[in-house]
Amino acid sequence: MTGHLVAVERTALLTAALRAAETAREDRLYEDPYAARLAGEEGMQLLMQIREASHPKSADADTGTDRDLPSTPDYNAIRTRFLDDFLRRAAQDPAMRQIVLAPAGLDSRAHRLDWPSHIRYFEVDRPAVLAHKEERLKDVEPRVDLRTIAVDLTAPDWEQELIAAGYDPEQPSTWLLEGLLYYLTGDDTHRILDRVAALMDPGSRIAADLVNEAALTSPDMRGLLDVFAGWDCPWLFGTDEPEALFAAHGFTVEATQPGEPAADHGRWPDPVPDRSVTGVRRVFFVHGRRS
Repeated sequence: MTGHLVAVERTALLTAALRAAETAREDRLYEDPYAARLAGEEGMQLLMQIREASHPKSADADTGTDRDLPSTPDYNAIRTRFLDDFLRRAAQDPAMRQIVLAPAGLDSRAHRLDWPSHIRYFEVDRPAVLAHKEERLKDVEPRVDLRTIAVDLTAPDWEQELIAAGYDPEQPSTWLLEGLLYYLTGDDTHRILDRVAALMDPGSRIAADLVNEAALTSPDMRGLLDVFAGWDCPWLFGTDEPEALFAAHGFTVEATQPGEPAADHGRWPDPVPDRSVTGVRRVFFVHGRRS
């Protein structure tokens, strides 16, 4: 099935491989017992390419000195834990009955986390991605009322398919846009946020991750960016004002950077410059509500 995954879809395999590697650590921030089977051999090969880019051959193998790229494994571990916690908090609200992952990728939260019985859980992604996940997890029962919507988020009618699967736009919902906005153009980012906002009842929750503009051009990101470009899924979009970006589409959000107290867990290796400092690469975990 992995042979049918192309370009940006392969980043889902990479994420699964990163989660498998995190699960193998004694100091792991979460446990994903299904990540290794979801990643498969291809995912592990992609992870090796990222590790080679993140740790130049000139670096000392023991100390990691001279590392000039951000630590992708640590970033992914912190992001997964941060968003796990966000979703679990949202699900504990008795009024919150709908969770939507768009795109779902090879995420296994529906299978590895415990969910309240009132939650209806939707996964939206391309058919090849969801078919791969279904095949790899065919012997695992989800721990939630899981509905899958096999459609590209750029399709003109995915909203109708989501509603047909049981989603109610007039009820509170929680949306997670994980690993998506990097790969969209600015115009497509605005379009997807408009479309998602139109499906959300006021007070509904949202979380997403994205980078700033410097992360797309910084010399110390070049190696990592070249890897993704070589996979035909270059990073295209970033903003230094994530709060304003989401506000323009009707959201009130905060932006937390890895390494800040709420997103560190002792694992972020790089300093976190004040937001007033310009020209430095940043990653943001955006989280908030539909106004």
